[in-house]
Amino acid sequence: MYLRCISRVFSAMAGPRPVVMSGPSGAGKSTLLKKLLKEFDGVFGFSVSHTTRSPRPGEENGKDYHYVTREVMQAAIAKGEFIENAEFSGNMYGTSKAAVQAVQAKNLICILDIDMQGVKNIKRTDLNPIYVSIQPPSMETLEKRLRDRKTESEESLQKRLRAAKVDMEISKEPGLFDVLIINDELDLAYGKLKDALLEEIQKVRDTSKS
Repeated sequence: MYLRCISRVFSAMAGPRPVVMSGPSGAGKSTLLKKLLKEFDGVFGFSVSHTTRSPRPGEENGKDYHYVTREVMQAAIAKGEFIENAEFSGNMYGTSKAAVQAVQAKNLICILDIDMQGVKNIKRTDLNPIYVSIQPPSMETLEKRLRDRKTESEESLQKRLRAAKVDMEISKEPGLFDVLIINDELDLAYGKLKDALLEEIQKVRDTSKS
């Protein structure tokens, strides 16, 4: 069971506009982000999410996640302290306003990797991010990418493909995203991503110089 909800009230924040990136697994978000972070070192930051699951070996509190109890997280959600939150496999996950503010306070562009339902919900807030959708050129290409990873069981792979099909259709809704990138040729896709963010990147650099 997967539930996602969101705080309806979100005060406008000072600092660079965050970037909401969305797209199915296998679309190439991670690859594009790595190129972006390498070229623009010291410009982007990631918010640390909260979760009620236990830390896995090697994970650090405050670095990988903020690990909290269900009671603590539910109380914070009730107080409107979260931008969005979800429940997956019996554990809660969420992005707090404070986590995004901590990135913005460093004059960094906060990157949020959010699923499609979360994108629609964030539209109801005052977060005012740049919405970017990364999509594969076709279901066939996506399936090949996922199979080439050799990290999925057949059941898991089919589940991802079903979710991706829905994701690809929703991404076409007018006005949902500021930029829709079809990741067929990596360099072309990266160019489009960079173009979409250059204005905000330049603002960060200008502020850092002053």
